[in-house]
Amino acid sequence: MDKKIKVGILGATGMVGQKFITLLQSHPWFEIAVLAASSRSAGKLYKGTKILSVEENLEEIAEKVDLVFSAIDAEKEWVKKIEEKYATAGVAVVSNNSAHRWTKDVPMIMPEINAHHLSLIDEQRKSRSWATGLIIVKPNCSLQSYLPVVHALREFEPKFVSVTTLQAISGAGKTFDSWPEMIDNCIPFIGGEEEKTEKEPQKILGSACPIISATCIRVSVSDGHMASVAIQFGKKPNIKAIYEAIDNFQNPLKELGLPSAPEKFIKYFVENDRPQTKLDRNYANGMGITCGRFRETANGEWRFVALSHNTVRGAAGGSILNAELLYKKGFLKHR
Repeated sequence: MDKKIKVGILGATGMVGQKFITLLQSHPWFEIAVLAASSRSAGKLYKGTKILSVEENLEEIAEKVDLVFSAIDAEKEWVKKIEEKYATAGVAVVSNNSAHRWTKDVPMIMPEINAHHLSLIDEQRKSRSWATGLIIVKPNCSLQSYLPVVHALREFEPKFVSVTTLQAISGAGKTFDSWPEMIDNCIPFIGGEEEKTEKEPQKILGSACPIISATCIRVSVSDGHMASVAIQFGKKPNIKAIYEAIDNFQNPLKELGLPSAPEKFIKYFVENDRPQTKLDRNYANGMGITCGRFRETANGEWRFVALSHNTVRGAAGGSILNAELLYKKGFLKHR
C-alpha cells in the first residue's frame, strides 16, 4: 500500500481507545490522523496530539479521515446518532460500541465466521444514500472465546449451549487500581451481558445458531475472558473428531493477508490445566482463541473451556481486523 488509510479514534481517552492507539502505532495499512473524545477531554494533549471533540469537531474530523474507530462510552441513542452523522459525512465507521448491533442494516461481523455479511453494506448505502460512508459493528467481547469453537464444531449440529463466562475487570473499563473492590472477589452478575451473550450469536450465525443459555460472572483478573461451555450435539462426535474439526477449520481470512489475522485462529490444548488466563490470553498477539478440557459427560453432552483476550480480540483488535477486511473487500477506500 503506497498511501495509508487515515483513521480517527472516537473515545480515544478511554481504555479501549488507548488500546486502539497502541495497536495502530505501527500498522502497515492505517495511520492515526485524529484523536477525539468527549467535550470533557477536548483541548487536552495526548502524547503531543490535541484531543478534538467527537461532536463539536465532527466536520473537521470527517475532512481528515477515511475511517473512524468508535470506542465511545456514552448513552446508546446518542452514540447511534453520532455514528450515523460520521457515516453521512462520508466516513466509514467501525464501531466497538453496542449501539448499532441490532440496527437492521448494520452488519455485526466476526470475520472468521460471517465475513459474507459485509454484503449488507450495499443495501445500507443504497437506503441511506451514503456513497463512501458505512457502519459495521463487532459483537460483544463475551462471545469471542466460545462462539468460534461452537462454529468450528458445526458439522456435529450444535443444538443447545450452556455457557458460563468468567470476565476480566478490563471488560468494565477498570483496573485493580480503579476498582480495588474486585481484588480477591467475584461478582455473579454483569448487567446486560447475559442477554448479549445469548442473542448476538443469532445475528452472526442466523438459522444455524443453537439455543444459548448464559451466566456471566466478573472475576478478579486484569485481562482475558474465559468461558466454561456445555454443548449438546445433534450428531455424536468423539474426541478425535472434535480435534480434527478444529484443526481443519477453514479460515476464510487465510488468503487475504490481513495484518491482524492470526495464522491459526483456534488452538486447542490436550493438557487438563489449559488454557490458563495468564499464560494463554496473548496467544497470536491476543487475536487468537484457545480452548481445552474437552470431555464427554454420561448423558452425551460435551464440555470444554475457551479463552480470548477481551481488550484485544474482543475490542480494539477485533475492530481493526474488521477494518482490514473492509479494505481488502473494497468497501474502504481513500476519499
